[in-house]
Amino acid sequence: MPRQLFGTDGVRGRAGHFLSAELALRLARAAVVRGGVTRPQVLIVQDTRESGGMLSCAIAAGVTAAGGDALLGGILPTPAAPLLVRKHGFDMAAVISASHNPYEDNGIKLFAADGFKLDDDSEHAIEQELERPWSPPQRIGRVRPLPDPVEDYLEALRLRFADLDLSGRRLLLDCANGATYRVAPEIFRRLGADVRVLSDQPDGRNINDACGSTHLQLILETVRDGDYDIGFAFDGDGDRVLAVDRGATVVDGDELIALAAIHLSRQDRLPGRGVAVTVMTNYGFHTAMQAAGIEVATTAVGDRYVLDELRRRGWALGGEQSGHIIELGFGPSGDGIASALLALEALGGRDLRERDAMRKLPQRLVNIRAASRDQLQEAIDEPAVKDAVDRAAASLSGRGRVLVRASGTEPLIRVMVEAPELAETERICAELTRLVEAALQR
Repeated sequence: MPRQLFGTDGVRGRAGHFLSAELALRLARAAVVRGGVTRPQVLIVQDTRESGGMLSCAIAAGVTAAGGDALLGGILPTPAAPLLVRKHGFDMAAVISASHNPYEDNGIKLFAADGFKLDDDSEHAIEQELERPWSPPQRIGRVRPLPDPVEDYLEALRLRFADLDLSGRRLLLDCANGATYRVAPEIFRRLGADVRVLSDQPDGRNINDACGSTHLQLILETVRDGDYDIGFAFDGDGDRVLAVDRGATVVDGDELIALAAIHLSRQDRLPGRGVAVTVMTNYGFHTAMQAAGIEVATTAVGDRYVLDELRRRGWALGGEQSGHIIELGFGPSGDGIASALLALEALGGRDLRERDAMRKLPQRLVNIRAASRDQLQEAIDEPAVKDAVDRAAASLSGRGRVLVRASGTEPLIRVMVEAPELAETERICAELTRLVEAALQR
């Protein structure tokens, strides 16, 4: 039986509609039952969406109804949850967030006792449990606040980057009106930086609204008008980051991973001298890693697949072009704040404009929205689309690449083309986009 609720990053959908309080309660209750632990301790954290309180209460009700204790951590970045699970020995964590999606959406991500997200089998088992009759336990659990979760997370960051001195650095942070709005400015200031912050006034509805790592115009304009060494833009739940140099050029996840990989390799802190990235990673990254003697493993899109590959190979560093970067030397999930600090550590006082870790090939990425997710694969499999993709891939063999894929979280088809010259990139991408749009109209 295929999974119906869980996608590539937990359960996600319109809050109050698909992702209702009732569904959240039932999911939490089922997760506790399938966990098989007597009186499990379950951490609950959330981002700044207005629906977070509703879903937090519903999850707490589901946990306690199944006999577990719910520990409320409040608003925290997603990567704080697995760190707190490990620190306090909790049995599970539930993170309420839809990451980079608009405020109307929300999601539930579940982490196991080891700090890693639940695997496919565990998620499938939870969905099966939802179909079974409910038998209340002999004793219900309790709800209580978790003391000092923000300080716990800040201390973990401080210990990891204890040797990083940011004195004299003038930084600009865009917190997307999301979960990083308190902790990100605080840790950079504690490490000595002069910090200005954008998008740190969440109102429940302005998360990711024309700000953060998915809407870079605000930070780009502010960097152009100011005198900043580096800008960092986080997404709504804080597991992604993109950088902007003082010339207002965007530095994406590919470049940040390349910078970190070469830095860690030179310090003999890159286990297996390997790095895992996705099929969306720029062709220039592979060329740079080959020159540096660093092995590259390529996975499907999604941080869970990168993480699976890292664990399978015993490696520590990987991520996505979107800025979702995992460094297992610090934590078991992507962490935007830690990734920004790692980039500064790798620079070692250099200006970000002086980065030389890789040379990016011109890339064009177009997101084409469908009426529903049911249309995605059918359009991709359309003969005209498949033939055009095959022809483009053959023409770019050894020089670049083409990728047409369905989004794992939204009703989108992503068309991505990389070629040595921008004109060729745009020509191929425009043709593929036209064919995909035509296929979606049929």
